[in-house]
Amino acid sequence: MVLGYVVMRVAMIFQWLRAARQNPDRRAACLSYVTSISIAQIGWVALIFIDIPLLPTFLCVVLLTLIEMLGPVVAERRAGGTPWHAHHIAERYGLLAIITLGEGVVGTVASISAITGEQGWNLDAILVCIAGTGLTFGMWWLYFLLPSARILHVFRGRSFVWGYGHMLIFAAIAGTGAGLHVAAYYIEHKAHIGAVATVLTVAVPVFVYVTLIFVLYVYLLRKLEIFYLGLMAGMTAVVILAVLCAAAGVSMTTCLVILMFAPLIPVVGYEVKGHRYGSAALQRSLEA
Repeated sequence: MVLGYVVMRVAMIFQWLRAARQNPDRRAACLSYVTSISIAQIGWVALIFIDIPLLPTFLCVVLLTLIEMLGPVVAERRAGGTPWHAHHIAERYGLLAIITLGEGVVGTVASISAITGEQGWNLDAILVCIAGTGLTFGMWWLYFLLPSARILHVFRGRSFVWGYGHMLIFAAIAGTGAGLHVAAYYIEHKAHIGAVATVLTVAVPVFVYVTLIFVLYVYLLRKLEIFYLGLMAGMTAVVILAVLCAAAGVSMTTCLVILMFAPLIPVVGYEVKGHRYGSAALQRSLEA
């Protein structure tokens, strides 16, 4: 795992050195990136070969992670910064979200295969197909409701919370796909956990994902609408309902179909009415 990162980061170091040479005005920022990346990579490689107890290893991991995270902050805020393009960066993050959503598609295919392998194509297989696909596309649609590019173009200082917050968003997306894999094992009778725990492996990351999108939306626009809180309450009710149905013995496929509506409720609510509040808040933010 470390080797994979080293390959990418060594290339990144040379790219920043190129930028430092070709843009003297931004040389300090570029070299700041080089320094933080180099120190972090030397530390990660050293951890492979140095045999130390678990606690010191954990402390080293925390320290190296802080170096990784603080490097861009120092470079952009104390070393002059770089002329990054907000719309391009937002597009890159969006593409990473789409790539991560592929886990949901893979998990859906695994669940369908689990059913058709035992029972052939039936209603359960169709429901899983609808639930997994609907859940994945609902999460995709919800993500692109964020007005990231337009806000970051004007308020560049909000980029760090937005960017680092995506680490949690990507984790929640991947966790949802992993949960669908667990559901496939449950349907195949290979899981060693119960129905409630299985549903929770999907419900928890979905809830976290929708909540993070909501928090990031409010952070970018600096505006909290009561209507959005209502949508969040509806999403939470759907997640709880799915878990309660699993506890009551309702089939796994039905629970997944219920969960599908968790991201769809805020999507539909925003498209029907919420976009008016969003457009007004965005206009106020840009004018401010």
